[in-house]
Amino acid sequence: MAIPRRGRARLVYGVVGLCMVLPAAATSGCSVGAADAAGNPVDPRIQKIMDKPVYRNGQFGILVVDQDSGRTVTSLNPERLFTPGSTTKLFTVSTAWDTFGSDHRTTTPVYAQGKVDSGALDGNLVLVGSGDLTMGGRTKPDGTLDYRPVDHTYANAVPGHATLTPENPLAGLDSLAKQVRDAGITHVKGDVVVDDRLFEPDPELTTDPTPVIINDNVIDILSTPTTPGQKAKFTWRPQTARNSVSYDVKTVAKGKPTNITATMGDDGVIKVTGTLAADADPWLAIAQVPDPAAFARTAFIEALHRAGVTVDADATGPDPAPPARKPSGDPVAKLVSAPFSQEATLILKVSHNLGADLMVCMLAVQRGSTNCDDGFASIHDFDDKVGVDPAQASQGDGQGGVDADLFTPSAFIPLLKYWTTRPEAAEFREALPVLGSSGDLALFGTDSPSKGKVFAKTGTRAAGNGLTGQAVVNARAMAGYLDVGGGHYQLFAVMFNDALADSEDAVLSIAADVAQISALLQQDGAKSASSSP
Repeated sequence: MAIPRRGRARLVYGVVGLCMVLPAAATSGCSVGAADAAGNPVDPRIQKIMDKPVYRNGQFGILVVDQDSGRTVTSLNPERLFTPGSTTKLFTVSTAWDTFGSDHRTTTPVYAQGKVDSGALDGNLVLVGSGDLTMGGRTKPDGTLDYRPVDHTYANAVPGHATLTPENPLAGLDSLAKQVRDAGITHVKGDVVVDDRLFEPDPELTTDPTPVIINDNVIDILSTPTTPGQKAKFTWRPQTARNSVSYDVKTVAKGKPTNITATMGDDGVIKVTGTLAADADPWLAIAQVPDPAAFARTAFIEALHRAGVTVDADATGPDPAPPARKPSGDPVAKLVSAPFSQEATLILKVSHNLGADLMVCMLAVQRGSTNCDDGFASIHDFDDKVGVDPAQASQGDGQGGVDADLFTPSAFIPLLKYWTTRPEAAEFREALPVLGSSGDLALFGTDSPSKGKVFAKTGTRAAGNGLTGQAVVNARAMAGYLDVGGGHYQLFAVMFNDALADSEDAVLSIAADVAQISALLQQDGAKSASSSP
């Protein structure tokens, strides 16, 4: 039987937008009591959580290791392979961060091909896609990237929870257009081309990363209720001539179900239908952009128009074939990204799936390849460098959404330990979600004594059970650092596989349980540290 090069699955990623961990092991599914075989204790309060009926058919793994001494503090199934969910991103982002460096920036250039006479370019403008994840669309005035606990890319997977950042998603294109005008070009007689040859499409990466990404390659539709029986109000972004919205969402009585869907048609019309309760908060839905290069071209031409540059070519036409040779020389405009550490923070804080898969492709490019698969060689090399046991790690994408993604709790420890030895130790730790404070962990532990003391990448994988209508929680996982006081940290991983949840609230309850387990681990560590000489 042939072995596929990478496993693939049809799943919902980041249910609840948390991409979180699920603590829990079951009493029957996990035959370990208050201590593991090596005698490392499991807090009875944690065991009580794991003994809940919802976890009885699953399995749980925990590993806590002292950062400095390497002593194992708590251990449960530490070398069992688990489906990790988005904790996979730790390996992807760590490899890219170690490869590119914190201060690395991506430059997206625009070239003028042809002569400019009296402001008129007798030729094409070529925007060369360079793998900038945000293209200025999340950049705050201080240069950092903006995000929310539940990112807009999760709007359809986690209805009612996702929110928008206030930045203009077309800000980068507006900047490029202004630079073109400032360079003396007021009219383009030829066409506008988006050159997206940096890397090839990879169907095994389910988020379909592309060299040019505008607004995460989605269109946002935000609905606001009016009065029952009337059509809801809506806004959408980014607006271009390539798309329009056919809107039919009715406001219904308070407390009635809200259900809104957005579907992109082949004609570019986004059909938005459903109901919105009169007492609902503004409700976000997204539609996927089917041709990111053509969409970016339209948006750029319109940005040029706003900047005072006319273009003869039709803004809604297809993206022309790029020039036979890649443009070179001095660009007429260029967009410089935020530092890589900011992109990494965005990916880790909100569990940005597209960004994580993009990193695989950018690692391939760094190796001189246009085949995204070659990026896994870099991840393998990084794992080997930090000491990850190859028998305890398997990876098939960048973000944690395919069957080939498998890790043991032990596999995370060398990676976490490596970053404690680097100058970027604090920067990496603080790039992770923080319990009760930031990222997708901001939703949990807000009143916990451990608030602000658990730094961890979270992960989830779930699908629908066609037999019962329940959610199958294939994985909840969490890995990172426990601040136990005095500048001292413990490294930890908590992993759970396989439970059935009856509702969204039940899934949230599992996530809350995991957050509580991490908090208890932190409190145990702090207590132990304070009583040690």
